[in-house]
Amino acid sequence: MSRWTPTDYNPDDFANRRHIGPSPAEMEEMLKAVGVASLDQLIEQTVPGSIRQAAALDWAPLSEAALLERMRGVAAKNKVMTSLIGQGYYGTVTPPAIQRNILENPAWYTAYTPYQPEIAQGRLEALLNYQTMVSDLTGLPVANASLLDEATAAAEAMAMAQRVAKSKAKAFFVSENLHPQTISVIETRALPLGIEVVKGAPEDLDPSQVFGAIFQYPGTFGHIRDLTAECDALHAVGAVAVVATDLLALCLLKEPGAMGADICVGSSQRFGVPMGYGGPHAAFMSCRDAFKRAMPGRIVGVSIDANGNKAYRLALQTREQHIRREKATSNVCTAQALLAVMASFYAVFHGPVGLRAIAQRVHLNAVTIADALRAAGAEVDPGAFFDTITVRVGVGQAGILAAAEQRGINLRKIGRDRVGISVDETTDAGVIARLLDAFGIHDAAEPADAPAIPADLLRESDYLTHPVFHMNRAESEMMRYMRRLSDRDLALDRAMIPLGSCTMKLNAAAEMMPITWPEFGALHPFAPADQAAGYAEMLEDLTQKLCTITGYDAFSMQPNSGAQGEYAGLLTIQAYHRANGDDQRDVCLIPVSAHGTNPASAQMCGMKVVVVKSAPNGDIDLEDFADKAKAAGDKLAAVMITYPSTHGVFEDTVREVCKITHDHGGQVYIDGANMNALVGLVKPGEIGGDVSHLNLHKTFAIPHGGGGPGMGPIGVKAHLAPHLPGDPRTGEGAVSAAPFGSASILLISWAYILMMGGSGLTQATRVAILNANYIASRLSAGYPILFMGNRGRVAHECIIDTRPFAEHGVTVDDIAKRLIDNGFHAPTMSWPVSGTLMVEPTESETKAEIDRFITAMLAIRAEIQAVADGEIAAEASPLRHAPHTVEDLVAEWDRAYSREQGCFPPGAFRVDKYWPPVGRVDNVHGDRNLICTCPPLEDYVEAAE
Repeated sequence: MSRWTPTDYNPDDFANRRHIGPSPAEMEEMLKAVGVASLDQLIEQTVPGSIRQAAALDWAPLSEAALLERMRGVAAKNKVMTSLIGQGYYGTVTPPAIQRNILENPAWYTAYTPYQPEIAQGRLEALLNYQTMVSDLTGLPVANASLLDEATAAAEAMAMAQRVAKSKAKAFFVSENLHPQTISVIETRALPLGIEVVKGAPEDLDPSQVFGAIFQYPGTFGHIRDLTAECDALHAVGAVAVVATDLLALCLLKEPGAMGADICVGSSQRFGVPMGYGGPHAAFMSCRDAFKRAMPGRIVGVSIDANGNKAYRLALQTREQHIRREKATSNVCTAQALLAVMASFYAVFHGPVGLRAIAQRVHLNAVTIADALRAAGAEVDPGAFFDTITVRVGVGQAGILAAAEQRGINLRKIGRDRVGISVDETTDAGVIARLLDAFGIHDAAEPADAPAIPADLLRESDYLTHPVFHMNRAESEMMRYMRRLSDRDLALDRAMIPLGSCTMKLNAAAEMMPITWPEFGALHPFAPADQAAGYAEMLEDLTQKLCTITGYDAFSMQPNSGAQGEYAGLLTIQAYHRANGDDQRDVCLIPVSAHGTNPASAQMCGMKVVVVKSAPNGDIDLEDFADKAKAAGDKLAAVMITYPSTHGVFEDTVREVCKITHDHGGQVYIDGANMNALVGLVKPGEIGGDVSHLNLHKTFAIPHGGGGPGMGPIGVKAHLAPHLPGDPRTGEGAVSAAPFGSASILLISWAYILMMGGSGLTQATRVAILNANYIASRLSAGYPILFMGNRGRVAHECIIDTRPFAEHGVTVDDIAKRLIDNGFHAPTMSWPVSGTLMVEPTESETKAEIDRFITAMLAIRAEIQAVADGEIAAEASPLRHAPHTVEDLVAEWDRAYSREQGCFPPGAFRVDKYWPPVGRVDNVHGDRNLICTCPPLEDYVEAAE
């Protein structure tokens, strides 16, 4: 007879069996290596008792099956309608091949920002395609690799225009035809910078009074007009012309570059990216060549590798604003890479002929509707348009809106007597019939065959001429192209990405699934609230749980990135000071151990940054801090600290720092970048914080997406709650285009929190600290660990000091590139301290994967020692030749080390080895020979020569 042995193993325990990497037995081994008896003892030695929270997080976890059932129930509370509201958001069709192979593919959504170009050639090519698409359609030679949304891109364009304009005027003209949310975000950005915003009709523009102007083309109410005269008038006085535009419209309309526009911005949402109740969507920006070095965001460029082969890289990398700190021009170091990749593949999938066909169909459907309404006696504006019309309905407005809604259609309410109709890719004969029926027109509409676009506004130039947009669009070929690009990359689906401060943890499949459900993806952000009851339930519960986790009293979900969350938090502090009559408070104290985007955020808010020193152990220099707070006096607005610090330690003095700040009337901003070391152990709102942003794409499991999407909601104490960002359609202080930012990906963090439960979240924090201390303990014999806490422990990340190896000619770059041969993404290089590597393993990595990383690092240390001992010169060593490609493997071998050592170092998989597609990329060549759109093939030959 078999014996029945009860087991306590629960296969549905998501936190401990799916999300947290090390098993209980493995943790025991790791704790021994660290030198503690238990996980409790390690936490006691790491996290100061004076800041530990008293109450445990106590909600019960859901299994994956229970989570998906809950999500289905919440989704059913949303009402999916045909939204013809427009205003920058449109129905679109995501080709299934792109949904399956890009959006739902971890090879794409788990990748990191492509700072290490050798392991990012696939996503860099896709982003270069995006830049080319934007550049071609807007008619301007340089485009970036995406920004957060159209409204923030417009605000960035205003700031950029002020930097490059020859005019010394202090005002910026904003056309009244801009989308309302764009105007709102521009006004938010302008206020702390002292820029006067002048609003009016384009014909009211006085170029002599402004440094720049922005126009919407097509306008928010549908108007299209040639802006050449306005651009010429601005140029005549040294001012800058900005055009907010629509990529699909530009498939038919004269491009802004041909009108003299200097900068173009907009959203690529309608290129296959669902509305998602506001996002995420990739914004774009393009500009004249002369302005490219002033452009915010990232630019992908073409360079060469060590063998002279073509290689992509992020160009002009000093643009990354956290490096420039208080000298930054912007804090937008977050893009929307995954969504830009989707939009670029949409253009590749359809090609220029397909895009033109979609645009023509959209336009003719809009003309069909306009003609039918006019034939029935309605007053329809404008006469010339692309996809949007307005209908004057007088006192019948409410009735028309209600009748349309009864027929499953949302229209835009404009003023008291008009409705707006914006046609999109999903509009068909059935939608047109239902729409016209709402207006009392019951006869079938006669399809239009003539455009409502003046001849002089029809596009004459070609676009998307590069071969990539003309490949065979059979799905087999498209699938293989997507696979080829993803195979060139190293993402989290292949290996650990041990980046400090970026928390590349598990993005579970169950968390990702709901975002593609139409009940969440197909909602317009400005749809009536009663159609989004499911979103409201999610937002309410997520807010409540984040308040419980952080100790704050209220949250705004509007910021679309961590950097934007910093900006929004500081704006909230400023609004609070203004409400108290403390307009003079403009000094922001920032320790050198704070997160790098902090000074850039303060600069964007018009604050004066005062840098506070660090003590030798990496802590804030408390004496220097107190002196500078006292010197600021009644001008002290805020202090920005990162906790645990960017140096990777919990500082005992954090409560004292907060008290000093409050004693001088300032507010404490605690950066949430390192929240993965706090959840369940420490509440920033209880240790003195007044406001924090949370990087939901780090701590709360939203995937990094190759450099976006992200979300950075801010939590505040009660006294700051009235000053949170307002609704972008109506309120003051909006920082993003949509009321809840990229609302659809909040579902991921909510799902993560629900499946982990309170105890699971706390255990994740504890294991993240264990994994980091295990790495620090194992590597300390070979590498100096730069900062440790008072009891010799690190937080959730550790900094490896590689500077001593410089005397032997070995650089931090050599170590980073050599790790690629071992099948690893490099840790964070030279930040926060130059010449170091910051390692963050996260709680999701298994002991086996961490051990593989340790094996690789110790093997590299042995190679460094061989250089130090004179056995091999640094320039002849595998360190300097790394990474090694297949081309290196099969070429004639004349190196001072073996093929085996070069290509199959310890830690590398042999059967499943990752081979980088290019050798070490030449950054200097790329910056000197900047090519930032897809170049013709002959240019690659010239580059190699």
